[in-house]
Amino acid sequence: MLPPAAHHRPAGGSPRLRPGGPPPRHPFRLLIVEDEKRLALSLAKGLMAEGYAVDVVHDGLEGLHRAGEGGYDLVVLDIMLPGMNGYRVCGALRAAGHDVPVLMLTAKDGEYDEAEGLDTGADDYLTKPFSYVVLVARVKALLRRRGRSAQPVVRVGPLAIDQGARRVERDGAEVALTAKEFDVLEQLAVRAGDVVSKAEILEHVWDFAYEGDMNIIEVYVSALRRKLGAGHIETVRGAGYRLVAGG
Repeated sequence: MLPPAAHHRPAGGSPRLRPGGPPPRHPFRLLIVEDEKRLALSLAKGLMAEGYAVDVVHDGLEGLHRAGEGGYDLVVLDIMLPGMNGYRVCGALRAAGHDVPVLMLTAKDGEYDEAEGLDTGADDYLTKPFSYVVLVARVKALLRRRGRSAQPVVRVGPLAIDQGARRVERDGAEVALTAKEFDVLEQLAVRAGDVVSKAEILEHVWDFAYEGDMNIIEVYVSALRRKLGAGHIETVRGAGYRLVAGG
């Protein structure tokens, strides 16, 4: 039986869950969009125990509406949803200019699905069944990157990578990147001209022992090449990647 808080539906039509006792002074606000109600409730309880303020909705259209209102620091978004699937929800948020980090959840597995999620603007991706410890690590990593203090601007040819503002410009024009795309580029930028291996990128970007296919790095590099120009990231066979000024 669900606790009373999970049955309550405030104005706006979705359950709002808060941890018992005094709330954190400045809690991060998370939105969970998940139609498996038991899983959604379990995630909400666990994340509230970590000190986050958590809202839950079970429908894609409602999730898009709530996330589009702004005010959330991160959205945990299932792919298979009634009303509108997670790919379309994420794509619509990005098209509307919302840069809130999105962590996608799915029962599917495979590089194609992850590539599709990344193409719609998701920042990270977790395949069910997953460890709760892994989910919390991914959430914390995304929030940490979002709130990172100012760092130097790295310039590589026509590229300017602002580590503090997490902005990238090419010839003075801003290039929109997802959080994960930026993190991959940042690892190449701080060692511009040197070869950075896939293992090093995974270690620094994923913030947790990654259990998936290391070739997922190729998906991000491909996306960066499309956005920045193919000539900026060289592949060094058997060694890794190198960021250069040309292209």
